[in-house]
Amino acid sequence: MGSGGDAPGMNAAVKKFVDYLYKKGETPYLIYDGLEGLIDGRIKKAEHRDVAGILHRGGCVIRSSRSKRFYDAAYRRQAYENLQKHEIDGLVVLGGDGSFRAMDIFSKEFPLNFVGIPTTIDNDIYGTEYCLGVDTALNTIRDALDRIYDTASTFNRAFVVEVMGRECGYLAVISALGSGAEICVIPEVDFNRPVTEARLKDEIAHGRGYILAIVAEGTHKTQEIAAWLEESMGMETRITVLGHIQRGGAPSSYDRLMAFEFTVRAVDHLLKSEHSNKVVVYNEGGFGMMGIDDIVNNKYRINPRHLAMLNILD
Repeated sequence: MGSGGDAPGMNAAVKKFVDYLYKKGETPYLIYDGLEGLIDGRIKKAEHRDVAGILHRGGCVIRSSRSKRFYDAAYRRQAYENLQKHEIDGLVVLGGDGSFRAMDIFSKEFPLNFVGIPTTIDNDIYGTEYCLGVDTALNTIRDALDRIYDTASTFNRAFVVEVMGRECGYLAVISALGSGAEICVIPEVDFNRPVTEARLKDEIAHGRGYILAIVAEGTHKTQEIAAWLEESMGMETRITVLGHIQRGGAPSSYDRLMAFEFTVRAVDHLLKSEHSNKVVVYNEGGFGMMGIDDIVNNKYRINPRHLAMLNILD
């Protein structure tokens, strides 16, 4: 089941889920339209033909949703009864923070095995260094920034580029490092405007002809940064909001591989567990399992080494 926002690699995970379960002698089912589909009983036994040719596609063929109804106990009971009709006692859920919070409640109320696969381009799930879809999103952002640099340098302009990430600045930080941006504004750290302004004015005086600023959407400062650059630097400024193109597109080779790895570990854990409420995590080059309580009750922190590399703490 997919839940919440989509991310590249979801289809690769769905395909591996179906193929691997058949290989293990089990019967896979697909839940369409996420939590809403679980409530409404949109559950179907999966065949190989359902997942043939989907690995390279963006989006999610079983679709996804967010559901306010799921936070009503009566609808959760209805969702559980739908699973019972199909004799389903284990769920693999592709999702992020909201999805795991919903599953935390669900798995405590009913005798249900649950394993989560962290799937969000925001990369904001506690306990894992990597979430499915992040590599593809970063490549999409990188491509856009490279193109923006071309026009920025041609016209001696400042560009402010807003990237996604909700309240997490991971995409902004990594994109700024990879593009050589002059400014990075994220929710986790106060932006030191006086120091940055002095540095940029000195660089402009010594020949800098353009500026690239990366702003995380969670700061809500895109317009403010653009106005500041135009007024203080005297440089014509343009805003580009990348928006949902960051979620789409064919998954990178790395995300396809990670989809396989996450899914195999999720299925293996489900098959050997009587009652699981775990999430597959990836840290320091290895995979592990973490309890849902730890996931939902803690907050993800950006690697301080990445922050230091940007010098945004100065």
